[in-house]
Amino acid sequence: MARKKVAILISGRGSNMRALIEACAAKSYPARIVAVVSNRPEAPGLDIARQRGLEAVAIDHTKFASRAAFESALDEILRAAGTQIICNAGFMRLLSGGFVRKWHNRHLNIHPSLLPAYKGLHTHERVLEDGVRITGCTVHFVRTEMDAGPIVAQAAVPVCAGDTPESLAARVLAAEHRIYPHALELVASGAARVRDEKVILRQSGAAPDTLFWPRP
Repeated sequence: MARKKVAILISGRGSNMRALIEACAAKSYPARIVAVVSNRPEAPGLDIARQRGLEAVAIDHTKFASRAAFESALDEILRAAGTQIICNAGFMRLLSGGFVRKWHNRHLNIHPSLLPAYKGLHTHERVLEDGVRITGCTVHFVRTEMDAGPIVAQAAVPVCAGDTPESLAARVLAAEHRIYPHALELVASGAARVRDEKVILRQSGAAPDTLFWPRP
């Protein structure tokens, strides 16, 4: 089976991008990265991608007269690279319904909570304020509603006594780095498919706890 062509969208340091790059370096992995695109030319992740020999493109959203114009240029870059799957990795731009529909069921995002809980920003602060005992992260297909869409995989992360937003964020980020490559593997291999707005997994010998509850 041909490896799926993946483009990664970033806005900053691209730590989840690095995790995906490392996973895609394996010949047996069902995806390969064809482009890294950032809406911020100063994003450190662009240099990291270039150091790994990847095509890295900056497309400054502030230089466009409208969101539609920016998205048209972004779509052109993605298609020119032969992109089959998009992975948001800290991409801090909301995309319009038109763009999302073009890439329906081919566009993944990762969010630092167990969706549908704690959508939006300041996730870890809100978790601590509410006294939640278990949080985590979610990889899902992108839909027009923010932080919504069929869930591919989730990882649970305990909230510890004395946690700060920073310490909790670091623990969740470590889980993100493990679960995003796993989720992309499921999608790229065809083991995860969307049916009736839910992800159906084709089990292939992997235990459910391996899929959803990565061990430390």
